[in-house]
Amino acid sequence: MYLKFPTVFLHAVKRHMTDIKQHILHASTEMFLDLGFKSVTMDEIAGQLGMSKKTLYSHYSTKEVLVEDAVLHIYHTVCTGVDHIIDESINPIEELYDIKKWVMTSLKGDKTSPMHQLQKFYPRIYSKINAMQFEYMQNCITKNIQIGIKMGLYRDTLDIGFVARIYFVGIQGIKDLHLFPTSEFPVNQLYDEYLEYHLRGIVTPAGRIILHKLTNSNHD
Repeated sequence: MYLKFPTVFLHAVKRHMTDIKQHILHASTEMFLDLGFKSVTMDEIAGQLGMSKKTLYSHYSTKEVLVEDAVLHIYHTVCTGVDHIIDESINPIEELYDIKKWVMTSLKGDKTSPMHQLQKFYPRIYSKINAMQFEYMQNCITKNIQIGIKMGLYRDTLDIGFVARIYFVGIQGIKDLHLFPTSEFPVNQLYDEYLEYHLRGIVTPAGRIILHKLTNSNHD
């Protein structure tokens, strides 16, 4: 003999369990972004959530599983926002600056420490998300360049595939704390300088006018 629970009850339990898991994911993601993926412990996450470690581990069997879910959550959140910016974009130059602002906001200024810890202590997850970022950014930057050329804001002699890849390499490169220590290169300023560097190499005179307006307003 065994108890047979009503389907509606089982669905309610499942929803409750899903809600708890989502709560854990959101709270731990915030902690990871603030303090780093290695720095935050499962004990601290459980304490922050006011739950036992047993409950936490019933939803996430290991910290690595939770870290991977958190990284994917961050990735999809950022990409959703970027897609919206692209849909509402006025021109490809402003689009890149709007995307930069959104990414900085989503990553809390991208202190670099969380991603640096991810690369060092969770290389498998870092490699996975890096590959996803490459594919996504290639698509976004390729479209950005194509539209810029069509609007007469980017030079029509550009090798689009090369520029798109160089852009990705540059974005990844400026995250290297050994090359660009935050004590010498504040993160927000560094991204602005890289973006201006990238655009100055590809804009037409018409595009340069828009770029000057944007860079001057950033310095105000």
